[in-house]
Amino acid sequence: MIIGTFVLITCNSKNVNSKKTIFEPTWESLAKHDTEPEWFKDSKFGIYFHWGLFTVPEYYDEKYPRWMYFEKLPEKGWGGPVRKHHNETYGGVEKFNYHDFIPMFKAEKFNAAVWAELFELSGAKFAGPVAQHHDGFAMWDSDVNPFNVMDKGPKKDITGELFQELKKRKIKTIATFHHARNLARHANDTSQWADKCDKPMMSNDSYYPYHPNLITSTKDAELKYLYGNISEQEFNDYWLNQVNEVVENYAPDMIWFDSWLHLIPENYRKKMVAHHFNTGVNRGQKPIVFYKQQDLPDNVGLLDIEQGGKKGMSKQYWLTDITITKWGWSYTNKLKCKKPDILIRNMIDVWSKKGVVLLNLSPRANGTIPNEQQEVLKSIGKWMNKHKEAVYETRTHTTYGYGVVAVKDNVHGGQSATIKYTKDDVRFTTSKDKKTIYIFTLGMPEAKTNLEINHVIDISKNQPIKRVSIIGSKSTLDWSVNDDKLIVKTPETTEMDEIATVFKLEFLQPIQAKPLINK
Repeated sequence: MIIGTFVLITCNSKNVNSKKTIFEPTWESLAKHDTEPEWFKDSKFGIYFHWGLFTVPEYYDEKYPRWMYFEKLPEKGWGGPVRKHHNETYGGVEKFNYHDFIPMFKAEKFNAAVWAELFELSGAKFAGPVAQHHDGFAMWDSDVNPFNVMDKGPKKDITGELFQELKKRKIKTIATFHHARNLARHANDTSQWADKCDKPMMSNDSYYPYHPNLITSTKDAELKYLYGNISEQEFNDYWLNQVNEVVENYAPDMIWFDSWLHLIPENYRKKMVAHHFNTGVNRGQKPIVFYKQQDLPDNVGLLDIEQGGKKGMSKQYWLTDITITKWGWSYTNKLKCKKPDILIRNMIDVWSKKGVVLLNLSPRANGTIPNEQQEVLKSIGKWMNKHKEAVYETRTHTTYGYGVVAVKDNVHGGQSATIKYTKDDVRFTTSKDKKTIYIFTLGMPEAKTNLEINHVIDISKNQPIKRVSIIGSKSTLDWSVNDDKLIVKTPETTEMDEIATVFKLEFLQPIQAKPLINK
């Protein structure tokens, strides 16, 4: 593996796999790219997964590699139990360091075809891996990063095998990157060293807390790349070259960046996006880049909100990444799944506000997806397949909906992704031709009653109704209009859906309802 050679090639050439340079590495040029391609607006739902070397201990959470080096965290606080567990289980960092887990990461039961088939069954329209987490271990066959799944651990190209199976099924691909935090940025700040870290947010701009007596200070020719103990200039090149390598060799339709992207100099971020756009467009793709907080301009990429969603209608499309589990991103022995109804109802809310959902799975270190998670995915897929015309290829109404639920704030902005909606909460999508409004009740309405639906009738306009029905039912419903309300006679419970019943309101011609945005 020759790191320097790849740096030289990528830095001094114009997009190795591109035929021509369409976008220059300036925000003005990059803003000319279409950030909202039609395929993404149609997709509504994708899957990724926190799986890698950090999964091997299957203990506490995905930040195990970080917490194991914190010396003074309160045992009952965030990350606190890990140090004690590591000492008791592996003999402590004096004997067993993070890289010592590598031979234990075998992924011996990983089957890309089985995973892709499950993703397709769930209704996901795009999928892909956490290509590299904060820990610096690459989940692809890399010539840049010596710590990768082909050269070490599983000895197989996880990303390559999965992308091949996804593309067979015409599922779009995504690769996510979290490694902007991998550099040891606190070597000269003793107040942030591992022996001083007594709060989880200390040494926060670096994943591994530094200390001269720990492996995190290693100058070993290979290990220094895993623990990020290199110069900032070398790290920035190393960071960029890894992203470029995935884009060139695996052709992801989307690349996504976790928080801390702002730590990468702006000129590198511009080069990264330009390379992704140019390479993708020259391949005939319509690529997208996602960011968090304010790490990229909103006319260049699309915003991702972790574990949450927008409280109102958005002018621009956006993404939310949420967990299938109640707490934690990677597999541990204590993970419990959310119920399908919670997930689906919160997904409907996202779609009604011009959002798209990226659902995180937590596979085991051996390469299997736990049965509980598989069953939840199958339940989602069953509901999605039944109601697909109201989900895929739809657009927003003039208002996202209305209801009685109390909105809970999300720590990462917007609202929580686990709001407990009820039958009294209503959301909308519309067909592209605007002749149909899909009305979601986030629960099952009472049978054989008159259901009043707001915000779908404008009495000031001639809106001849063709039919009112329920998705998944062959029955045509009795209905009437009272001022600006649609009154629908609900059928038997067997004709409705326990998770979310979807009424289909068809008009004879395209309609424009009242502009009641965010009501």
